[in-house]
Amino acid sequence: MADTVSEQATAATASTPAPTPATPAPEKAPGNVKEGSSTAEQGGVEGSGKECEGAIGGARRDPDIKKELGESDEEDEGEEDDEDYDYDEEEEDDDDEDQEGFMSMLQNFLMSRLHIGSHPDVPQVLESVSVEGMVQYLKSGQVKNVITMAGAGISTSAGIPDFRTPGTGLYSNLEKYKLPYPEAIFDIEYFKTNPKPFFVLARELYPGTFNPTPSHLFIKLLHDKGLLLRHYTQNIDTLEHVAGIPGDKLVEAHGTFRTSHCLTCHKEYTQEWMKEEIFQDKIPKCTGEECNGLVKPDIVFFRESLPLRFFQMTQVDFPKCDLLIILGTSLTVQPFAMLVDNVPATCPRLLVNREKAGSIDPMVALLQGMANPGGLTLDSPHNKRDVVLLGECDEGCAKLADMLGWKEDFEKLLPASK
Repeated sequence: MADTVSEQATAATASTPAPTPATPAPEKAPGNVKEGSSTAEQGGVEGSGKECEGAIGGARRDPDIKKELGESDEEDEGEEDDEDYDYDEEEEDDDDEDQEGFMSMLQNFLMSRLHIGSHPDVPQVLESVSVEGMVQYLKSGQVKNVITMAGAGISTSAGIPDFRTPGTGLYSNLEKYKLPYPEAIFDIEYFKTNPKPFFVLARELYPGTFNPTPSHLFIKLLHDKGLLLRHYTQNIDTLEHVAGIPGDKLVEAHGTFRTSHCLTCHKEYTQEWMKEEIFQDKIPKCTGEECNGLVKPDIVFFRESLPLRFFQMTQVDFPKCDLLIILGTSLTVQPFAMLVDNVPATCPRLLVNREKAGSIDPMVALLQGMANPGGLTLDSPHNKRDVVLLGECDEGCAKLADMLGWKEDFEKLLPASK
């Protein structure tokens, strides 16, 4: 459904208690990562403007002095408009650029001196820290165990909304359900008291009505080439199964719609049974003897634990990984996001996403006393292994397939996504 319902951000913070209905704490949408000035900053600018009103280009003259000098208000205003205002506006822009440049230079200097985000003694595997370097590494024969990590971004082209994009994201379009806060639709405690909003949404976004995207098929191609160790997904849309990736190659970190269980007696139900109940506009109830408990798909809600398989397989897989490919995720949801730090220190990491993600601000890390704060080191001067391919996931996967010489094999898989 979403992070599929695509990036089951619902499960997103499964290991961290969700906000209570009384004190909602909405999460940021990926579209909000590109932050503008804060409200406080905007207020400060407005305040300064009022305090300095009429003082652009110098102090305001007293009206009586103007009369003595024979000056008119129009002339004074004209002089300000023609001579001073544009000049000061340009000067302010230059000051802003200078300040940004200085902060960037200071940041890089501190990172370099303090080795923030670096592993000084670790050799560099890539010949060049670039997309071309990643492709060359993949073609070299050294890569045997690729792990892919995916979020909502690989499913949006199938018509499944992500969670946080303003306007189109799932959380932006839940007004009709009259929820106390958007995340409540995936909150286990709210579900127990009012399950109807979830099941209405489930009908709209039910797995089986969407087809896999080129991104899913690129992961399938990695499997066909004998390179895929495991695919970790936050999505609950089951499109990996539809794409033909074997079940033993999948770790569905935020659960699945393929099975359901009664919350009271834990009786198991099939996907077909759950689908029939949902599409008949029923609230699924247990059919067990003397039990009328709610039946919930085995997707992970807020306040629920992630599947045991997630924790078991991460311990086995990540130490073996020799290339990590991260697709279509903002890397903000824990514990999924921290998996990027579980690969060996030499393992190259490729992010295919609309924007950079997964990096901890080095200045914040410095203030918190963290010499190696974790996350991707895309902007670190010591970066030896992290590369980002910006853009839509489908386009990025097609580009990689082409650069790897797999274009023909990739295109053979594409009809399955139509």
